[in-house]
Amino acid sequence: MATETARGVLTIDLGALVGNYRRLQAAAAGSEVAGVVKADAYGLGIGPVASALWAAGCRQFFVAHPIEGVALRSLLPAATIYILHGLPAGTEGELLRNGLVPVLNQPAELARWRRQAADVGRPLPAALQLDSGMGRLGFGARDLAGLDETALAGLDLRLVMSHLACAEDPDQPLNQHQRQGFEAARQRWPGVPASLANSAGIFLGSAFHYQLCRPGIALYGVNPTLAAVNPMAPVVSLSAPVLQVHAIEAAGTIGYGATYPVDPGARIATLALGYADGYLRAAGGSANARIGGTMLPLAGRVSMDLISVDVSSLPAEAVRPGTMAELIFGPDGVAELASAGGTIAYELLTRLGTRLARRYTRPAPGDEAG
Repeated sequence: MATETARGVLTIDLGALVGNYRRLQAAAAGSEVAGVVKADAYGLGIGPVASALWAAGCRQFFVAHPIEGVALRSLLPAATIYILHGLPAGTEGELLRNGLVPVLNQPAELARWRRQAADVGRPLPAALQLDSGMGRLGFGARDLAGLDETALAGLDLRLVMSHLACAEDPDQPLNQHQRQGFEAARQRWPGVPASLANSAGIFLGSAFHYQLCRPGIALYGVNPTLAAVNPMAPVVSLSAPVLQVHAIEAAGTIGYGATYPVDPGARIATLALGYADGYLRAAGGSANARIGGTMLPLAGRVSMDLISVDVSSLPAEAVRPGTMAELIFGPDGVAELASAGGTIAYELLTRLGTRLARRYTRPAPGDEAG
């Protein structure tokens, strides 16, 4: 059977990922750095990503759903794996069998996990999330007031944590408000490790680091701050092959809606990639492609399976069927494409589709462990 090559290619640089992990370790000196690998490692593949982080020394991981934790456990038998969505009813046995640690977010979850611990006759590991101002998940002030000294009896409390709402903006007063509220609340468990900083929170300073930091997007090369040059190395690039080059002979338009006018002499390359592959439809008209280092505008709307690019500025011999065009490239390529599509890097990464061929660039031998 012939090998199909006429589709988009998502390249994930695991060496850059490991380098970013080390940069975050350096920025959070004195604290352990975990890996947030929920949503299939932000769409990049939980198996290769988590394995590379483990080889680099990462020992604690966070996912959202129990099913993600089960998949990760099969890859990393000795890792500590936290379930951010807590303890959905009926999942107690699944977490127990797979050695997963629920992040308890509300009293009902705490009660169910305590009952599970009583049933098995031993303390079970847990994390406790406090709502310090995000208003999303976690024990609020009223919930905490209802906890007496025996509320966590039968549990092995491994971590007390909260989540920052505006960490990417260092001047946002809510950052300090949340930190102060978290600091006051966690005093009820003075000997338990604490965690507050996400990717951006690491760069707010040591007061936010506590014993464990939980970066996600920064691992994958996206700038975790608003005001500074990106300290992370790019991890993701996206390219697609040219299927056909149209030499325009008469004035006309390109694509659905006839939104891109062309004159005779223009040349339009059609690429094998579209919004069904996760490329943002809204980026048509504002994003660029690149061939041979030359920036090229998208021509018209993004289709389900195809993108048109105006290659008129390139020599005819530089673009032909099979030529690869870059669509995510450069130090801030993910963020730039996301901005062109009116969204954020998180959404773009997690949208990149399963039709894409995925290529992993491995760290140099011996480089994983530093």
